[in-house]
Amino acid sequence: MPRQIPKGSPSIEFGENQQSSFSHSEQNRMAWLKLKLVPGLGNRSVLHLLEAFGSPENIFCAGLKDLTAAGVVRQPALEALAARRFFCDPEAQWLKLKALKITLICLGDADYPSNLAKIPDPPAVLFVSGTIEPRDLVSIAVVGSRFASPAGILFTRKLCSDLAESGVTVVSGFAVGIDSAAHRGAVSAKGRTLAVLGCGLDFNYPSINADLKREIHGSGALLTEFTLGTPPAPGNFPARNRIISGLSLGVVVVEAAEKSGSLITARFALEQGREVFAVPGVAQSLRSTGSHRLIKQGAKLAECAEDIIEEIRPLIRTGKRVVQNSPPGLAEVEEESATGEESILLRIMDKVPKHIDEIANDVGMPVHRAAAMLLALELKGLVSQLPGKYFICNRPGK
Repeated sequence: MPRQIPKGSPSIEFGENQQSSFSHSEQNRMAWLKLKLVPGLGNRSVLHLLEAFGSPENIFCAGLKDLTAAGVVRQPALEALAARRFFCDPEAQWLKLKALKITLICLGDADYPSNLAKIPDPPAVLFVSGTIEPRDLVSIAVVGSRFASPAGILFTRKLCSDLAESGVTVVSGFAVGIDSAAHRGAVSAKGRTLAVLGCGLDFNYPSINADLKREIHGSGALLTEFTLGTPPAPGNFPARNRIISGLSLGVVVVEAAEKSGSLITARFALEQGREVFAVPGVAQSLRSTGSHRLIKQGAKLAECAEDIIEEIRPLIRTGKRVVQNSPPGLAEVEEESATGEESILLRIMDKVPKHIDEIANDVGMPVHRAAAMLLALELKGLVSQLPGKYFICNRPGK
Protein backbone atom coordinates (compact mmCIF):
# COMPACT_ATOMS: atom_id res chain seq x y z
CA MET A 1 0.00 0.00 0.00
CA PRO A 2 1.25 3.55 -0.64
CA ARG A 3 2.68 5.28 2.41
CA GLN A 4 1.25 8.65 3.35
CA ILE A 5 4.03 10.90 4.62
CA PRO A 6 2.99 13.85 6.80
CA LYS A 7 4.49 17.21 5.91
CA GLY A 8 5.62 20.10 8.03
CA SER A 9 7.83 18.18 10.46
CA PRO A 10 10.64 20.12 12.19
CA SER A 11 13.91 20.30 10.25
CA ILE A 12 16.86 18.17 11.28
CA GLU A 13 20.07 19.61 12.70
CA PHE A 14 23.25 18.77 10.85
CA GLY A 15 25.66 18.97 13.73
CA GLU A 16 25.72 19.85 17.40
CA ASN A 17 25.46 23.60 17.98
CA GLN A 18 26.13 24.11 14.27
CA GLN A 19 24.16 26.62 12.22
CA SER A 20 23.24 25.00 8.90
CA SER A 21 23.96 26.98 5.75
CA PHE A 22 21.12 25.16 3.97
CA SER A 23 17.57 26.43 3.60
CA HIS A 24 14.67 24.74 5.35
CA SER A 25 13.56 23.00 2.14
CA GLU A 26 17.13 21.81 1.49
CA GLN A 27 17.35 20.45 5.02
CA ASN A 28 14.12 18.55 4.43
CA ARG A 29 15.45 17.06 1.20
CA MET A 30 18.74 16.20 2.86
CA ALA A 31 16.94 14.34 5.63
CA TRP A 32 15.49 12.04 2.97
CA LEU A 33 18.92 11.71 1.37
CA LYS A 34 20.49 10.78 4.72
CA LEU A 35 18.10 7.83 5.05
CA LYS A 36 19.48 6.54 1.76
CA LEU A 37 23.04 6.87 3.05
CA VAL A 38 22.69 4.85 6.28
CA PRO A 39 24.64 1.55 5.93
CA GLY A 40 22.39 -1.50 5.84
CA LEU A 41 19.15 0.48 5.61
CA GLY A 42 17.26 -0.75 2.53
CA ASN A 43 14.16 0.68 0.93
CA ARG A 44 11.71 -1.61 2.74
CA SER A 45 13.27 -0.67 6.09
CA VAL A 46 13.00 3.01 5.21
CA LEU A 47 9.30 2.56 4.38
CA HIS A 48 8.69 0.76 7.69
CA LEU A 49 10.43 3.56 9.60
CA LEU A 50 8.44 6.22 7.76
CA GLU A 51 5.26 4.34 8.65
CA ALA A 52 6.31 4.19 12.30
CA PHE A 53 7.65 7.74 12.74
CA GLY A 54 5.94 9.77 10.02
CA SER A 55 8.87 11.65 8.50
CA PRO A 56 12.65 11.45 8.02
CA GLU A 57 13.15 14.26 10.54
CA ASN A 58 11.22 12.34 13.20
CA ILE A 59 13.27 9.22 12.47
CA PHE A 60 16.54 11.07 13.06
CA CYS A 61 15.16 12.67 16.22
CA ALA A 62 14.33 9.24 17.68
CA GLY A 63 16.82 7.53 19.96
CA LEU A 64 18.06 3.97 19.66
CA LYS A 65 15.49 2.78 22.23
CA ASP A 66 12.54 4.15 20.25
CA LEU A 67 13.98 2.93 16.95
CA THR A 68 14.45 -0.56 18.40
CA ALA A 69 10.93 -0.54 19.85
CA ALA A 70 9.53 -0.03 16.35
CA GLY A 71 10.87 -3.52 15.58
CA VAL A 72 11.19 -3.03 11.85
CA VAL A 73 14.93 -2.76 11.16
CA ARG A 74 17.96 -4.94 11.91
CA GLN A 75 20.10 -3.86 14.83
CA PRO A 76 23.32 -2.88 12.94
CA ALA A 77 21.35 -0.51 10.70
CA LEU A 78 19.50 0.91 13.72
CA GLU A 79 22.76 1.59 15.52
CA ALA A 80 24.16 3.35 12.45
CA LEU A 81 20.95 5.36 12.16
CA ALA A 82 20.93 6.38 15.82
CA ALA A 83 24.63 7.35 15.64
CA ARG A 84 24.08 9.17 12.32
CA ARG A 85 26.71 7.14 10.53
CA PHE A 86 26.62 7.34 6.74
CA PHE A 87 28.64 5.60 4.06
CA CYS A 88 29.49 8.99 2.55
CA ASP A 89 29.16 12.64 3.56
CA PRO A 90 25.50 13.68 3.05
CA GLU A 91 26.36 17.35 2.55
CA ALA A 92 28.97 16.53 -0.09
CA GLN A 93 26.49 14.22 -1.84
CA TRP A 94 23.82 16.93 -1.73
CA LEU A 95 26.14 19.53 -3.25
CA LYS A 96 27.14 17.11 -6.00
CA LEU A 97 23.47 16.43 -6.78
CA LYS A 98 22.90 20.17 -7.09
CA ALA A 99 25.94 20.58 -9.32
CA LEU A 100 24.64 17.81 -11.62
CA LYS A 101 21.12 19.31 -11.56
CA ILE A 102 19.68 16.11 -10.14
CA THR A 103 16.48 16.54 -8.13
CA LEU A 104 15.07 14.40 -5.34
CA ILE A 105 11.44 13.35 -5.58
CA CYS A 106 10.32 11.82 -2.30
CA LEU A 107 7.35 9.62 -1.45
CA GLY A 108 4.45 11.91 -0.59
CA ASP A 109 5.62 14.77 -2.83
CA ALA A 110 2.98 16.19 -5.16
CA ASP A 111 5.11 15.29 -8.19
CA TYR A 112 5.87 11.71 -7.10
CA PRO A 113 4.58 9.44 -9.92
CA SER A 114 1.13 8.28 -8.84
CA ASN A 115 1.39 4.92 -10.64
CA LEU A 116 4.60 4.14 -8.76
CA ALA A 117 3.20 5.21 -5.39
CA LYS A 118 0.64 2.41 -5.59
CA ILE A 119 3.07 -0.53 -5.70
CA PRO A 120 3.77 -2.48 -2.48
CA ASP A 121 7.35 -1.15 -2.08
CA PRO A 122 7.62 2.26 -3.81
CA PRO A 123 11.08 3.85 -3.72
CA ALA A 124 11.23 6.28 -0.81
CA VAL A 125 13.45 8.57 -2.89
CA LEU A 126 13.90 8.97 -6.64
CA PHE A 127 16.93 10.74 -8.09
CA VAL A 128 15.80 12.45 -11.29
CA SER A 129 17.68 14.10 -14.14
CA GLY A 130 15.13 15.77 -16.39
CA THR A 131 11.40 16.13 -15.72
CA ILE A 132 8.53 13.87 -14.73
CA GLU A 133 5.20 15.34 -15.81
CA PRO A 134 1.53 14.57 -15.03
CA ARG A 135 1.00 13.24 -18.57
CA ASP A 136 3.52 10.47 -17.77
CA LEU A 137 0.64 8.79 -15.94
CA VAL A 138 -0.18 7.26 -19.35
CA SER A 139 3.00 5.20 -19.64
CA ILE A 140 3.88 1.86 -21.20
CA ALA A 141 7.10 -0.01 -20.42
CA VAL A 142 8.84 -1.72 -23.34
CA VAL A 143 11.63 -4.13 -22.42
CA GLY A 144 13.55 -7.00 -23.98
CA SER A 145 16.84 -8.64 -24.78
CA ARG A 146 20.20 -6.89 -24.69
CA PHE A 147 21.16 -9.17 -27.60
CA ALA A 148 18.26 -8.21 -29.82
CA SER A 149 18.03 -9.05 -33.51
CA PRO A 150 18.03 -6.28 -36.13
CA ALA A 151 14.36 -7.05 -36.78
CA GLY A 152 13.59 -6.74 -33.06
CA ILE A 153 15.35 -3.36 -32.89
CA LEU A 154 13.44 -2.02 -35.92
CA PHE A 155 10.11 -3.30 -34.59
CA THR A 156 10.72 -1.76 -31.16
CA ARG A 157 11.66 1.64 -32.58
CA LYS A 158 8.53 1.71 -34.74
CA LEU A 159 6.30 0.52 -31.89
CA CYS A 160 7.62 3.14 -29.48
CA SER A 161 7.55 5.89 -32.07
CA ASP A 162 3.86 5.11 -32.68
CA LEU A 163 3.14 4.98 -28.94
CA ALA A 164 4.85 8.34 -28.41
CA GLU A 165 2.98 9.92 -31.32
CA SER A 166 -0.25 8.79 -29.65
CA GLY A 167 0.71 10.59 -26.43
CA VAL A 168 1.94 7.55 -24.49
CA THR A 169 5.14 7.90 -22.44
CA VAL A 170 7.60 5.07 -23.12
CA VAL A 171 9.41 3.63 -20.08
CA SER A 172 12.42 1.32 -20.28
CA GLY A 173 15.66 0.39 -18.56
CA PHE A 174 18.30 2.17 -20.70
CA ALA A 175 20.16 -1.08 -21.48
CA VAL A 176 21.57 -1.83 -24.92
CA GLY A 177 19.29 -3.71 -27.30
CA ILE A 178 15.52 -3.45 -26.97
CA ASP A 179 15.60 -0.89 -24.11
CA SER A 180 17.70 1.57 -26.10
CA ALA A 181 15.53 1.04 -29.19
CA ALA A 182 12.44 1.84 -27.10
CA HIS A 183 13.89 5.15 -25.88
CA ARG A 184 15.17 6.06 -29.35
CA GLY A 185 11.78 5.36 -30.89
CA ALA A 186 10.04 7.72 -28.48
CA VAL A 187 12.69 10.43 -28.92
CA SER A 188 12.49 10.18 -32.72
CA ALA A 189 8.76 10.97 -32.51
CA LYS A 190 9.47 13.91 -30.19
CA GLY A 191 7.55 12.08 -27.48
CA ARG A 192 8.12 11.43 -23.79
CA THR A 193 10.35 8.69 -22.40
CA LEU A 194 11.55 7.71 -18.91
CA ALA A 195 14.76 5.70 -18.43
CA VAL A 196 15.16 3.80 -15.15
CA LEU A 197 18.79 3.05 -14.24
CA GLY A 198 20.25 0.32 -12.04
CA CYS A 199 23.09 2.57 -10.84
CA GLY A 200 23.76 6.13 -9.72
CA LEU A 201 23.05 8.87 -12.25
CA ASP A 202 26.73 9.84 -12.26
CA PHE A 203 27.70 6.54 -13.94
CA ASN A 204 28.02 6.64 -17.73
CA TYR A 205 26.53 3.18 -18.16
CA PRO A 206 26.25 1.78 -20.71
CA SER A 207 28.86 4.10 -22.22
CA ILE A 208 27.56 3.50 -25.74
CA ASN A 209 24.37 5.35 -24.74
CA ALA A 210 26.00 8.67 -23.86
CA ASP A 211 24.26 10.45 -26.74
CA LEU A 212 20.92 8.85 -25.83
CA LYS A 213 21.29 10.07 -22.26
CA ARG A 214 21.42 13.68 -23.48
CA GLU A 215 18.41 13.18 -25.75
CA ILE A 216 16.29 11.60 -23.00
CA HIS A 217 17.12 14.48 -20.66
CA GLY A 218 15.36 16.80 -23.11
CA SER A 219 12.43 14.44 -23.73
CA GLY A 220 11.64 13.13 -20.27
CA ALA A 221 13.90 11.91 -17.49
CA LEU A 222 16.55 9.49 -16.32
CA LEU A 223 15.77 8.26 -12.83
CA THR A 224 16.99 5.81 -10.23
CA GLU A 225 16.59 4.99 -6.55
CA PHE A 226 20.36 4.51 -6.20
CA THR A 227 22.59 7.22 -4.75
CA LEU A 228 25.49 8.80 -6.61
CA GLY A 229 28.49 6.50 -6.72
CA THR A 230 26.41 3.30 -6.86
CA PRO A 231 27.88 1.07 -9.62
CA PRO A 232 25.69 -1.00 -11.97
CA ALA A 233 25.94 -4.21 -9.93
CA PRO A 234 23.84 -7.21 -11.07
CA GLY A 235 21.83 -7.21 -7.85
CA ASN A 236 20.52 -3.71 -8.58
CA PHE A 237 18.56 -4.62 -11.69
CA PRO A 238 15.62 -6.55 -10.19
CA ALA A 239 14.96 -3.50 -7.99
CA ARG A 240 15.18 -1.30 -11.08
CA ASN A 241 12.72 -3.59 -12.91
CA ARG A 242 10.00 -3.14 -10.29
CA ILE A 243 10.22 0.64 -10.87
CA ILE A 244 9.96 0.19 -14.65
CA SER A 245 6.71 -1.75 -14.29
CA GLY A 246 5.50 0.40 -11.39
CA LEU A 247 5.67 3.58 -13.47
CA SER A 248 3.58 2.03 -16.23
CA LEU A 249 0.05 0.92 -17.00
CA GLY A 250 1.46 -2.11 -18.77
CA VAL A 251 4.66 -3.88 -19.82
CA VAL A 252 5.48 -5.00 -23.36
CA VAL A 253 8.11 -7.74 -23.69
CA VAL A 254 9.99 -7.92 -27.00
CA GLU A 255 12.49 -10.72 -27.72
CA ALA A 256 13.04 -12.26 -24.31
CA ALA A 257 14.98 -15.48 -23.81
CA GLU A 258 13.84 -18.16 -21.36
CA LYS A 259 15.71 -16.59 -18.41
CA SER A 260 15.63 -12.96 -19.51
CA GLY A 261 15.54 -10.17 -16.96
CA SER A 262 12.56 -8.85 -18.92
CA LEU A 263 10.53 -11.73 -17.52
CA ILE A 264 11.29 -10.40 -14.03
CA THR A 265 9.79 -7.08 -15.10
CA ALA A 266 6.74 -8.95 -16.43
CA ARG A 267 6.40 -10.79 -13.13
CA PHE A 268 6.52 -7.50 -11.21
CA ALA A 269 3.87 -6.14 -13.58
CA LEU A 270 1.54 -9.02 -12.76
CA GLU A 271 2.15 -8.59 -9.02
CA GLN A 272 1.43 -4.87 -9.34
CA GLY A 273 -1.79 -5.43 -11.27
CA ARG A 274 -0.43 -4.11 -14.57
CA GLU A 275 -1.19 -5.35 -18.07
CA VAL A 276 1.39 -7.67 -19.67
CA PHE A 277 1.92 -7.79 -23.44
CA ALA A 278 4.29 -9.94 -25.47
CA VAL A 279 5.45 -9.60 -29.06
CA PRO A 280 5.54 -12.91 -30.96
CA GLY A 281 8.77 -13.88 -32.66
CA VAL A 282 10.10 -16.59 -34.93
CA ALA A 283 9.12 -20.09 -33.84
CA GLN A 284 11.89 -21.90 -31.93
CA SER A 285 14.08 -18.78 -31.83
CA LEU A 286 15.95 -18.62 -28.54
CA ARG A 287 15.38 -14.86 -28.51
CA SER A 288 11.61 -15.38 -28.34
CA THR A 289 11.13 -18.36 -26.03
CA GLY A 290 10.38 -16.12 -23.06
CA SER A 291 7.90 -13.97 -25.01
CA HIS A 292 6.12 -17.05 -26.34
CA ARG A 293 5.87 -18.52 -22.85
CA LEU A 294 4.22 -15.29 -21.65
CA ILE A 295 1.65 -15.54 -24.45
CA LYS A 296 0.92 -19.16 -23.49
CA GLN A 297 0.41 -17.99 -19.90
CA GLY A 298 -2.13 -15.36 -20.92
CA ALA A 299 -0.13 -12.25 -21.84
CA LYS A 300 -1.83 -10.16 -24.49
CA LEU A 301 -0.30 -10.46 -27.95
CA ALA A 302 0.99 -7.13 -29.27
CA GLU A 303 1.72 -6.59 -32.93
CA CYS A 304 1.35 -2.79 -33.09
CA ALA A 305 0.83 0.25 -30.90
CA GLU A 306 -2.94 0.18 -31.37
CA ASP A 307 -3.12 -3.29 -29.75
CA ILE A 308 -1.62 -1.76 -26.61
CA ILE A 309 -3.53 1.52 -26.61
CA GLU A 310 -6.88 -0.27 -26.95
CA GLU A 311 -6.08 -2.40 -23.88
CA ILE A 312 -4.99 0.46 -21.64
CA ARG A 313 -7.76 2.83 -22.69
CA PRO A 314 -10.21 1.49 -20.04
CA LEU A 315 -7.51 2.07 -17.39
CA ILE A 316 -7.50 5.79 -18.11
CA ARG A 317 -9.87 7.37 -15.62
CA THR A 318 -11.77 9.73 -17.85
CA GLY A 319 -12.85 13.09 -16.58
CA LYS A 320 -11.06 13.02 -13.28
CA ARG A 321 -7.67 12.64 -11.74
CA VAL A 322 -6.47 11.46 -8.35
CA VAL A 323 -5.58 14.23 -5.96
CA GLN A 324 -2.05 13.65 -4.67
CA ASN A 325 -1.55 12.11 -1.22
CA SER A 326 -5.12 10.86 -0.81
CA PRO A 327 -5.54 7.36 0.67
CA PRO A 328 -5.82 4.52 -1.85
CA GLY A 329 -9.43 3.65 -2.68
CA LEU A 330 -10.64 6.87 -1.04
CA ALA A 331 -9.05 9.35 -3.41
CA GLU A 332 -10.82 12.61 -3.97
CA VAL A 333 -11.10 13.66 -7.58
CA GLU A 334 -11.26 16.89 -9.43
CA GLU A 335 -11.96 17.98 -12.99
CA GLU A 336 -8.96 18.70 -15.20
CA SER A 337 -8.94 21.51 -17.72
CA ALA A 338 -7.39 21.73 -21.17
CA THR A 339 -4.13 23.51 -21.84
CA GLY A 340 -4.11 26.46 -24.23
CA GLU A 341 -3.03 24.29 -27.16
CA GLU A 342 -5.61 21.62 -26.35
CA SER A 343 -8.34 24.25 -26.19
CA ILE A 344 -7.73 24.94 -29.87
CA LEU A 345 -8.79 21.38 -30.66
CA LEU A 346 -11.81 21.57 -28.38
CA ARG A 347 -13.07 24.72 -30.11
CA ILE A 348 -13.48 22.91 -33.43
CA MET A 349 -15.10 19.78 -31.91
CA ASP A 350 -18.67 19.09 -30.93
CA LYS A 351 -21.07 16.20 -30.28
CA VAL A 352 -20.94 15.18 -33.93
CA PRO A 353 -18.13 12.61 -34.42
CA LYS A 354 -15.14 13.99 -36.27
CA HIS A 355 -12.31 11.96 -37.81
CA ILE A 356 -8.77 12.59 -36.57
CA ASP A 357 -7.61 13.58 -40.06
CA GLU A 358 -10.31 16.25 -40.24
CA ILE A 359 -9.45 17.53 -36.76
CA ALA A 360 -5.75 17.79 -37.62
CA ASN A 361 -6.54 19.53 -40.90
CA ASP A 362 -8.90 22.04 -39.23
CA VAL A 363 -6.27 23.16 -36.71
CA GLY A 364 -3.34 22.91 -39.12
CA MET A 365 -1.17 20.41 -37.27
CA PRO A 366 0.34 17.00 -38.10
CA VAL A 367 -1.91 14.02 -37.41
CA HIS A 368 0.57 12.53 -34.92
CA ARG A 369 0.56 15.75 -32.89
CA ALA A 370 -3.23 15.89 -32.92
CA ALA A 371 -3.35 12.23 -31.82
CA ALA A 372 -1.13 12.95 -28.82
CA MET A 373 -3.25 15.92 -27.77
CA LEU A 374 -6.50 13.99 -28.23
CA LEU A 375 -5.21 11.21 -25.99
CA ALA A 376 -4.35 13.82 -23.34
CA LEU A 377 -7.86 15.27 -23.67
CA GLU A 378 -9.31 11.77 -23.39
CA LEU A 379 -7.34 11.26 -20.17
CA LYS A 380 -8.94 14.45 -18.83
CA GLY A 381 -12.39 13.25 -19.87
CA LEU A 382 -12.90 16.15 -22.25
CA VAL A 383 -13.20 14.03 -25.42
CA SER A 384 -14.15 10.44 -26.20
CA GLN A 385 -12.83 8.25 -29.00
CA LEU A 386 -15.24 6.24 -31.10
CA PRO A 387 -14.40 3.33 -33.43
CA GLY A 388 -12.53 4.27 -36.60
CA LYS A 389 -10.54 7.12 -34.95
CA TYR A 390 -13.56 9.42 -34.65
CA PHE A 391 -13.76 11.78 -31.66
CA ILE A 392 -16.51 13.74 -29.92
CA CYS A 393 -16.35 16.50 -27.33
CA ASN A 394 -17.68 15.76 -23.83
CA ARG A 395 -17.89 19.36 -22.64
CA PRO A 396 -21.37 20.58 -21.65
CA GLY A 397 -22.88 22.98 -24.15
CA LYS A 398 -21.01 21.50 -27.09
